[in-house]
Amino acid sequence: MAAASSATSVHDFTVKDSSGKDVDLSTYKGKVLLIVNVASQCGLTNSNYTELAQLYEKYKDQGFEILAFPCNQFGGQEPGTNEEIVQFACTRFKAEYPIFDKVDVNGNNAAPLYKYLKSSKGGLFGDSIKWNFSKFLVDKEGRVVDRYAPTTSPLSIEKDIKKLLGSS
Repeated sequence: MAAASSATSVHDFTVKDSSGKDVDLSTYKGKVLLIVNVASQCGLTNSNYTELAQLYEKYKDQGFEILAFPCNQFGGQEPGTNEEIVQFACTRFKAEYPIFDKVDVNGNNAAPLYKYLKSSKGGLFGDSIKWNFSKFLVDKEGRVVDRYAPTTSPLSIEKDIKKLLGSS
């Protein structure tokens, strides 16, 4: 697994899926990615999961992928096990995109991928992730193109996704 400091793209990282298996993110080369830290009990949960599913449905066949990373660092709003989280997202919101192992996105134990994302695109208030459903848009080469606030509606990012897919 790449250290955040030596990585040149998202594709340099290996993460764990929801069942604990390693996933090499280089398997997503050539795809546009939206990387999101998710939570099941947040005021933003319904709108975000609903719109993420709509985006995924619309663009998954054009090379678009959503990578969801559950995180319990904001108000304890993702207390469940990985199994419970996947069940919730897939049953209630028909999430077909991958949901990974629960991670920390801030602090000393932040996942290396998140250290890299934050160093690539600092937010309005510095690097730290402010809340659930912060979003990072990544191009086909694994470069972080943009960062969106938790309150940014996934559907409002659609034009940026289309541009990266080359389907504007």
